[in-house]
Amino acid sequence: QVQLVESGGGSVQSGGSLRLSCAASGSTYDYVHMAWFRQVPGSEREGVAVSDSDGRIAYLDSVKGRFTISRDNAKNTLTLQMNSLKPEDTAMYYCAASTTFVRWNYAEGYTYWGQGTQVTVSS
Repeated sequence: QVQLVESGGGSVQSGGSLRLSCAASGSTYDYVHMAWFRQVPGSEREGVAVSDSDGRIAYLDSVKGRFTISRDNAKNTLTLQMNSLKPEDTAMYYCAASTTFVRWNYAEGYTYWGQGTQVTVSS
């Protein structure tokens, strides 16, 4: 049973930083995509950043230059460094993994999900 466990969420003021971590129970070498999604109540999950097995990385336009995703297959972890946080970044953040090729920000294409960690940014 694959498990993804997120940590590192919390509350910060606008302009602050947080670092999210995702620990996988199995080998992350098996995952084509490992990504971070976020969701606010009443909205669909939104792809924030992805790290592919071939080294490609992609970001949601609104977080480019502020967020950095990194993947460590040796430690089976995925991290998201979030700097210059804005109130609009407030959401539940989820770690997700896919073993097949999908459009990276297509939530329905991901098989494995963590339980989520809340990020709240106050102005």
